[in-house]
Amino acid sequence: MTERLFRSAAALLLAAAIIAAPVAPVYGQSKPAGQTKSAQGAGSGSSSAGYPPLMRGPDYSKGKSPFPNIFAPYSPIRVQAPALTNSPRVDQLIQDGKMKLSLQDAIALALENNLDIAVQRYTPWIADTDILRTLGGGASRGLAGTGTASVLGAIPSQTFDPLLTWTMNLDHRTTPVNNPFLAGTGVAALNSVINHATGANLQYSQGFHTGTAFAVTSTNSRVSTTSPAAVFDPSVQSTLFVSFTQELLNGFGRLPNTRFIRIAKNSKKIADQVFTQQVITSVVQVENLYWELVFAREDVKVKHRSVELAQKLYNDNKRQVEIGTLAPIEVVRAEAEVARATQDLIVSQTLQLQQQTLLKNAITKNQMDTLLREVEIVPTDQVAQLPQVEILPIQDAVKEAYQKRPDVLQQQMDLLNRDINVRATRNALLPTLALFGQYGWTGLSGNSAKFGAASTQAGAHIVDANGNPVPQDLFVPVTVRPVAGTNFAGLGDALGSIFRSDFPTYSLQLNLNIPIRNRPAQADNARAILEQRQAEARLQQLENGIVVEVRNAQIALEQNRARVEAAQKSRILQEQTLDAEQKKYQLGASTIFFVIQAQRDLSAAQSVEVRALVDLVKAKVDFDRALGRTLEVNRISIAGAKQGTVPRDTLIPGTSVSGELVGPAQKF
Repeated sequence: MTERLFRSAAALLLAAAIIAAPVAPVYGQSKPAGQTKSAQGAGSGSSSAGYPPLMRGPDYSKGKSPFPNIFAPYSPIRVQAPALTNSPRVDQLIQDGKMKLSLQDAIALALENNLDIAVQRYTPWIADTDILRTLGGGASRGLAGTGTASVLGAIPSQTFDPLLTWTMNLDHRTTPVNNPFLAGTGVAALNSVINHATGANLQYSQGFHTGTAFAVTSTNSRVSTTSPAAVFDPSVQSTLFVSFTQELLNGFGRLPNTRFIRIAKNSKKIADQVFTQQVITSVVQVENLYWELVFAREDVKVKHRSVELAQKLYNDNKRQVEIGTLAPIEVVRAEAEVARATQDLIVSQTLQLQQQTLLKNAITKNQMDTLLREVEIVPTDQVAQLPQVEILPIQDAVKEAYQKRPDVLQQQMDLLNRDINVRATRNALLPTLALFGQYGWTGLSGNSAKFGAASTQAGAHIVDANGNPVPQDLFVPVTVRPVAGTNFAGLGDALGSIFRSDFPTYSLQLNLNIPIRNRPAQADNARAILEQRQAEARLQQLENGIVVEVRNAQIALEQNRARVEAAQKSRILQEQTLDAEQKKYQLGASTIFFVIQAQRDLSAAQSVEVRALVDLVKAKVDFDRALGRTLEVNRISIAGAKQGTVPRDTLIPGTSVSGELVGPAQKF
């Protein structure tokens, strides 16, 4: 009774293991990042607190599920080709050959069309594939340009994806023999034995995060032979074995076995921050190009006014020469001033065209588009109103930068990866001690002779090895069981023997592997520690650089604000000076030289004022970048940037992104 209960319990345990094993742990690992404590790993440290949520979009870390389509995991993943045409917003902003562009529209176009962002958009998705690979037990391939840690340490690896192995074999052999037990004796003796074997084997194996390997193996074979010594012909043998291997030293525990997964998930966070950094870089670039174009256009206007003033002076002098109240040389001087002002205008117009080309490149994918090629960009935002600048204590500004800047978050996550490497290589210093256990059952069956009732005969002549009678007429009594038929049995009987546990087998084994001197593991551990120390120094270097950037940005803000005030005052005074010189000249109390000089001074003062205003706005842009505020100030969603879509209305009065008439222009 006890033996029957044991057999039933063993069969039930085996069935449960076969049914449950395919869904653990791989499909359990398909949860979103961060849902399990083990999945977070070292990445759940305090330095990642408040970390921005992962961006929406395609998730290549999941892979294809075998349910309901079991062939799905074996088909290639389809990835859309990059969109290399300009977004519809470009066409919507063009009216009558001009693109009236606000700063926010320029930023929106950059998020949709900037190719630097488009290239970097693939980095988080590529990082997803590393997560998928490591969830299956593979090693991370790493990401170019993200600074992710290398993975070191000779730790026994596990394959977390279930593996189903099926083999079939066919074997036919004709073997010469010199053994009477195999070939028989007498006239029926054989000089060879023919064996014909077929087999089918099935194995399910899987590794686990604890350093455990599990396998269920079933073998089935059918053998027919011409040997008279075989009890079953043909014979069918089946086995079923459940085995496990557990690492006890090197490779024991969750950390060394899940280090690739932890590093891959941290690297995904690094890739997200690399993309965020690229968005910030591109937005800052577009803002600077936009304001440089504003300056170039304002400078063209200033140069136009200079040409007009010079032309007016030339015309006035020409009339006075004609009526004889002015010397002809004054006309020549005025004409020379017109030429000089015209030259300055041409240079300014050239700079405007160059800035326009640079801005087009930053906000479009294809500048050679027929509609876009000859379009003039007309900025609608001006710098007449000074930007509001928040005065922060340096310690508060630096603290904010540490919390928000993507490059700091990247370095912190890389430091966590280095720590994982150090702990994993420390485990790899240990010898390898593996415990192997196996329990199984064997079943044997086949066709066999059916014998009748036994009887005793008087004896039989003894023959020699060639079947010839021995001269002595000796008789030995023998017991004879005549063949009455055949017992037919096959695979079903062999399997029945397995599940009845007629022939159980079990074994345990310990394997100890001690590397003498252990130099590769020592080198890996030393390198991991050195790289960790290097990363710590690099983080401090970055933080020191941020302090310098923030302080310089604050200084630039203060200086440019003072520059604007001084430039505005200078421009007002130069306007008054020119007006006075013109009145004195008309009264004959001044010369053309002083009038021309006053015109030049006013033109220079106007250009300096516009330059100072633009530099102040750019200093504010750089201050926001230094503090990590760029996305916040411009209300940019990283999820939208990753998708290349910006759900906001344009700033052109009377229109929206869809082209419909709307009320007063709104920024968002």
